[in-house]
Amino acid sequence: MRVKIHHEGTNILLILLAAVIAINVPLWIWVRPIAIPVVSTALFAVFYLLVANFFRSPRRHFEGDIKDAVVASADGKVVALEEVYEGEFLHCRCLQLSVFMSIFNVHANWFPVDGEVIYTKHHPGRFMAAYLPKSSTENERSTVVIRTPDGQDVLVRQIAGAVARRIVTYAEPGVEASIEDHMGFIKFGSRVDIYLPLGTEIFVKIGDETTGGITLVGRLHPDRGQS
Repeated sequence: MRVKIHHEGTNILLILLAAVIAINVPLWIWVRPIAIPVVSTALFAVFYLLVANFFRSPRRHFEGDIKDAVVASADGKVVALEEVYEGEFLHCRCLQLSVFMSIFNVHANWFPVDGEVIYTKHHPGRFMAAYLPKSSTENERSTVVIRTPDGQDVLVRQIAGAVARRIVTYAEPGVEASIEDHMGFIKFGSRVDIYLPLGTEIFVKIGDETTGGITLVGRLHPDRGQS
């Protein structure tokens, strides 16, 4: 997989690099003992690399059977897998599959299914820790609904966390969704929920690691499409 820096992080990394240089160059010129600028530069370098890692934008290609496939929307760990009632758009009981992203994960988000975007909405809210169950409905979040070619609706929710302060959603109603395309990006946070029709075959369990755009997390039941 080829890796590049996501455009959402370009300005942040340039500003951060300028700050690192502005702080550390004077230390090397004027501060002694030399151990002080050495330690400072090393710490800032580690921090900069962590932020750069956060904004990685890998090019990914799903190699499996695309028919009815549900692919992970995010890199991270499965923290919830349960039957719930989804009341914002679907208004029915669904399977909720939630992936939590740590600071070491890529924070780009992929469409989980192919289809057409039929609904998007941003919700202001709180900034609780994203691994808490209430974060799905109380934190700042963005909702996207994709209708598959078979007529099944899949809802995806980007959720901010305790540190996250900006959710970016590229999806708009009428746009074609592809599992190889980015749906959005969460800057410095933290969780993605997918709501799937009951009867969807699930291939992951709580605690499993996922790779966005690559990991097959489920397969929609072919007979659950709308008539």
